[in-house]
Amino acid sequence: MGEETHQSVQELAASLGALPPEFVRSEHDQPGVTTYRGADAPVIDMSDPGFGARMAVAAREWGLFQVVNHGVPSAAVAELQRVGRAFFALPREEKERYAMDPASGKIEGYGTKLQRDLEGKKTWNDFFFHVVAPPEKVDHAVWPETVAVAGYREANEEYCRHMQRLTRELFEHLSLGLGLHEGAMAEAFGGDGLVFLHKVNFYPPCPQPELTLGVAPHTDMSTLTILVPNEVQGLQVFKNGHWYDAKYVPDALIVHIGDQIEIFSNGVYKAVLHRTTVNKEKTRMSWPVFVEPPGELVVGPHPKLVTDERPAKYKAKKYKDYQHCKINKLPM
Repeated sequence: MGEETHQSVQELAASLGALPPEFVRSEHDQPGVTTYRGADAPVIDMSDPGFGARMAVAAREWGLFQVVNHGVPSAAVAELQRVGRAFFALPREEKERYAMDPASGKIEGYGTKLQRDLEGKKTWNDFFFHVVAPPEKVDHAVWPETVAVAGYREANEEYCRHMQRLTRELFEHLSLGLGLHEGAMAEAFGGDGLVFLHKVNFYPPCPQPELTLGVAPHTDMSTLTILVPNEVQGLQVFKNGHWYDAKYVPDALIVHIGDQIEIFSNGVYKAVLHRTTVNKEKTRMSWPVFVEPPGELVVGPHPKLVTDERPAKYKAKKYKDYQHCKINKLPM
């Protein structure tokens, strides 16, 4: 293994004057060329009457919306962000202690996106991720315990409790928006067995941000993803053939509809195709929580949403089989 494959984007960013060619996207993918200035993704105030119906419309039209007055205390969000920043401020050797090693089956931990995609391109992103719930699936060995990241466990556990509550609420409103009973999604996705994965994305300053991406276009495999960004603009959403900025809104949480909700809704709700841009001067960070069904659970279109006029558009399959197909780019 050469040194280059181990180097993080964070280290690369500190030593570069220009972008290495393996990060330069083809022209149809460059944000400098393809960003469209226009409509904004919906911002929904959860203290307004009728907000659930607005969520359902946003899930159909955009596959993404931002929520404010969501009941997650700003102190809990700030603490989650503080410990995430503290982790990335650790010296390289410290971070490497938590490195993921997929070859040995250790898929949680610290990593960098230096593997190339189908076009042979890399993305401008380091990350750290692990399961935060349910308790029996949590591996605290990959959670940092050093003094420099004091409070990491407490911050993550408290934030996760808020995510569990908010997810229940979102599921209820999105179920009602499909004409189903409010518990339909929670039941279909595993109830108390729901898996919550927390990730910290780190996008350091980039010498030529208009030529590259922090994350390439994709939809999330999850049911939904709840994300808190820092104030550096970066998330973009694909709609009607255009890429739009999801504008930074202070105190908002960003909700992505994922593949499992699209499947469950038989295509009524859309999994959002999204990507991330990077910044020349500033580090962008984001803290997504991915909400996933347990691996053994079979997810398919809800029977009430399959009719003669709207036959099933998706096959029912175990979530772990769906993941395997998607990660390995196999036919679904």
